[in-house]
Amino acid sequence: GRAKMSCEEILVCPIQLGENFCLYFAGLECDAFCKEKILHRFLRNVNSQLLVVRPDLNVAAFEDVTDQEMRSGNGMHFNIHYYKTTTPSAGMPVAFSVQVEDKSYYMCCENECGKIIVRFREGEVPKDIPGESNVIFFKKTFTSCSSRAFKFEYSLEKGMFLAFEEEGSLRKLILKKLSREDEVDETTKISF
Repeated sequence: GRAKMSCEEILVCPIQLGENFCLYFAGLECDAFCKEKILHRFLRNVNSQLLVVRPDLNVAAFEDVTDQEMRSGNGMHFNIHYYKTTTPSAGMPVAFSVQVEDKSYYMCCENECGKIIVRFREGEVPKDIPGESNVIFFKKTFTSCSSRAFKFEYSLEKGMFLAFEEEGSLRKLILKKLSREDEVDETTKISF
């Protein structure tokens, strides 16, 4: 067999350092994520609005966007980073980043006052994630008969999905708890 230890070919998870600092590898037991490909997409909600990130205002919301704004693409051209995983059953692991002017921001979830908030932080998405991460979401088809629409479950909190919530005239990006895995909630429906 090939012994080339590249990210693409073999997923190994370092588990412990033994005597003399020998590294032991445990097959494919733990969650490890290894970047496989990147897609460039707009993210749309059920109303065909585009997700727009405005880091200066600390907000991400679905908005009606003109063709001209789309061409500039500021804060709405998303990179969807696909990861290979050792536990594929949970869904396809993805992370999101977006360009705003000349800076890159990645989507993550943070606990603030007991509530999980979706945030965009300046920086790059990691190429390899050895274990759990607040940037990973599991991409699942929205319903079995709709293969073009998806919902995204937060990897660290089962049952919590990316969704939008109306706040005045804003449709803000939030995490929303669904009571059942098969619950059809249009606010969690995202298409590319």
